[in-house]
Amino acid sequence: MRLPAHPISRRSALTLPPIALAASQLAAVPPAFAGHPAPAHSRSRRTRALAIRGADLSFTPQLEAAGVGFSDRGKVRPVERILARHGANYVRLRVWTAPPPGYSDAASALAMARRAKRAGMKVLLNLHYSDFWADPARQTTPAAWQGQDLPTLAATVRGYTRAMVAKFAREGAAVDMIQIGNEVTAGMLWPVGELYPAGQPQRWAEFTTLLKAGIAGAREGNPGRHRLDVMVHIDRGGDNGGAVWFYDHIAAEGVDFDVIGLSYYPFWHGPLAALRANLNDLATRYGKPLVVVEAAYPWTLDNGDQLENFITSPDQLPDGAQYPATPAGQVAYFEALRTVLSEVPGGLGAGFFDWSPEWIPGVGWAPGEGNPNDNLTMFDWTGAALPVVRAFRPPH
Repeated sequence: MRLPAHPISRRSALTLPPIALAASQLAAVPPAFAGHPAPAHSRSRRTRALAIRGADLSFTPQLEAAGVGFSDRGKVRPVERILARHGANYVRLRVWTAPPPGYSDAASALAMARRAKRAGMKVLLNLHYSDFWADPARQTTPAAWQGQDLPTLAATVRGYTRAMVAKFAREGAAVDMIQIGNEVTAGMLWPVGELYPAGQPQRWAEFTTLLKAGIAGAREGNPGRHRLDVMVHIDRGGDNGGAVWFYDHIAAEGVDFDVIGLSYYPFWHGPLAALRANLNDLATRYGKPLVVVEAAYPWTLDNGDQLENFITSPDQLPDGAQYPATPAGQVAYFEALRTVLSEVPGGLGAGFFDWSPEWIPGVGWAPGEGNPNDNLTMFDWTGAALPVVRAFRPPH
């Protein structure tokens, strides 16, 4: 999920699709990269459809500090316990290297990871390799790492990732899956790892050097005999040509990873039919588990705070006639998403994560700002669970 750039006006920063590309070149990439085959990787893991049903709960510590609470059928409970009771088995947690005070740093992610483990859930650690938001439009190298050349930066990434994974394991919250970067469609750690620098050749070797460094560090920090799956995550949920272009290139560069992660928001990425076509093709091409690692759908078109929401009109919903922006429409949408994943060839539709189901009004996307996501949650603005939480139930 890409949040608005700072500074922001209520409307101007939200008029462009929030999952936008950083470089204009990427919009014109060919639909596939024909120069190399795209075999299934030797590290591909067996999976089953909908084995992963999770949520990104990174805002939870801030919301709780602001006095926000959550309930289910009138009973107040920690949000991870509510979701686990409905079948969620994963929590996704982001880490920024030096965010504004109170935002998602390693300490808050570790505290939430411990809570997830106590609730019987697994942990997906989402390392942004940035001090604050990272997405296809911005991948800002942490201030403390800037000025490093490629070999030095790769060593920094490797050591940082190794230390992070090892720390979580030591503290009783071993990482079960890790993202090396967030929506790295246009690279990471700019400018060194920028894939499409203006007026310059594409930089796949530089980007994948950093990607490989993070993967190596994650595997090195992981305790022996503990299973750790490595995800590479882009934002091309409804764009098969863009997804194939990206994964063919990293396969050609020999990137060793386990899981394909895709962001898919229908209001930015197209109808569910586009997601279905993309997932089915990627499963056949690469033989890897596929996770829709960011998903969301509105339960209302109303706004819970002073910042305009991403979704304000039914015209933004490509399947809105079937799935209106109501609690019932939200339920129906997630049922359809489950069906799409369950029908991916080979059982490779491994599952989904709802993005920030708990991010109701109370905490802004940045200090002093509001929340543009508050009608995409799985809780109403009082913190009461909406009917959609049943989407986390195990498959039959």
